[in-house]
Amino acid sequence: MAERKSAGGRKSGMDIDSKLVRELAELLNETGLTEIEVEDNDRKIRVARGGVVASAVPAQMVAAPAPAAAPAAAAPAPTAEAVPADDHGDAIKSPMVGTAYLAPEPEASNFVAVGDSVKEGDTLLIVEAMKVMNPITADKAGTIKAILIDNGQPVEFDQPLVVIG
Repeated sequence: MAERKSAGGRKSGMDIDSKLVRELAELLNETGLTEIEVEDNDRKIRVARGGVVASAVPAQMVAAPAPAAAPAAAAPAPTAEAVPADDHGDAIKSPMVGTAYLAPEPEASNFVAVGDSVKEGDTLLIVEAMKVMNPITADKAGTIKAILIDNGQPVEFDQPLVVIG
C-alpha cells in the first residue's frame, strides 16, 4: 500500500474524509440511530454514539462484530392495536440495524396486518441494511397481535418489530 502524507507532512496509511464523518454524524442525529457504518472499496467508516466517535479501517481487516447487548430502544410507533409494554418480550426482534419496510415494494400491500394468521416462516417485513433486503420471518404460527414499527422506519438491533400471539 502506498503511504500518503497528511496535511502536517506525516506519513499516514489512510486519509479520513472528515466531511463524510460529519454527514454520517448528522444522519445519526436525524434518524435517532446509535450507529451507522459505510463501506467503499478498501475503507469502512463507522460512526456511533456513546464513546466511539468514528473509526476507519481497511475493509479486509474488519472482523464481523459479536452480538452485543442492545441499547434501550426508542418508544415504538403507535399501532392499530395497543399492546402493553410487558407483552413485547416474545416479539419478533430486528436482527440488525437498518430500515424496516412492511411491504415488498412501495405500491404493494403490506406483508401482514394486525389480526392476520401466519405460519412459521412467513415473511412479516423486510429490514434493509447496506442495500440488502433481509426478510424477517415468523418464528412460530399464530395471529399478528401488533406491528410495533412504521413503514420506512429506522430500526435498531434487537428492537421489537412484531408481536405474534
